[in-house]
Amino acid sequence: MSWTILFVAGLFEVGWAIGLKYTDGFTRLWPTVGTVTAMTISVVLLGLAMRELPVGTAYAVWTGIGAVGTVILGIVLFNDPANAARLICVGLIIAGILGLKLTSAA
Repeated sequence: MSWTILFVAGLFEVGWAIGLKYTDGFTRLWPTVGTVTAMTISVVLLGLAMRELPVGTAYAVWTGIGAVGTVILGIVLFNDPANAARLICVGLIIAGILGLKLTSAA
């Protein structure tokens, strides 16, 4: 269950990272409210996942999910570059996340 909670926490991290773009420097009320809410939920869920998972593993997987999801949505929503080097780096992050999951005792 802790891995599921951690995955959902990572999705909320993607949500707030993308939300930051829409806040326009925290000058737009509703995007700011949504972003701060997603931040709060993400960190709370991370804390819950850390009850059973090692801190280093949980934090690395959480940030990895956030990084990969944000890069992918940046490409889709904001036309960020999708060149081979960037995609290879995203693949390496995914490999790291899977490696941490597979070598975790929890």
